[in-house]
Amino acid sequence: MIGFLRGVLVQKQPPMLLLDVNGVGYEIEAPMSTFYQLESVDESVTILTHMHVREDAMLLFGFATESERVLFKTLIKVNGVGAKMALGILSAMSVNEFCTYVDNGDVSALTRIPGVGKKTAERLQIEMRDRLKPIVESGILNYQPTTHSESSQTTIPSSGFASSIQQSACEALVALGYKNNQAEKMVAGAFEEGLTLESIIKRALQGVKL
Repeated sequence: MIGFLRGVLVQKQPPMLLLDVNGVGYEIEAPMSTFYQLESVDESVTILTHMHVREDAMLLFGFATESERVLFKTLIKVNGVGAKMALGILSAMSVNEFCTYVDNGDVSALTRIPGVGKKTAERLQIEMRDRLKPIVESGILNYQPTTHSESSQTTIPSSGFASSIQQSACEALVALGYKNNQAEKMVAGAFEEGLTLESIIKRALQGVKL
């Protein structure tokens, strides 16, 4: 199995990364939490990975931190939670926020994740609470209990054409599990001139939690 990859970041098109490792291009799917922490294109990066094998495909998922990877691997063990939903969870909230919602029994917050209805949210809360306890206690996953959502400020550089970047943001949200009409409304509410693609997606996802 592939534990990590170190190479030059060639392309960032959420949720897909293209990494050049000694002349071999690896396509890696990653949550938005990882995109926010990556260097610019053409920079050398190290990405933690998890290979997911299905009957019809072999997929490679990438993460910026071990906590993200551990949570992803734990989530896909829950009945009814696939890799796409796990990516959606890690894109919609931080590891610490997800653990806080599970720890506090906040089912309502979990239903804001794309594709997660009330029954799935309840199952997530029950099963993940039992699954998270041993890995948090062992220190494998870093979780600091909090009573409020985390927030962060991102430096926003200038970007390109509005229509193109809005479409790309919508496509990224759809890939994470949102419906087309949901994605369009989220991007419309988050868009401002001068924002990067990642900043628009981040603002759109944060808006879901408000």
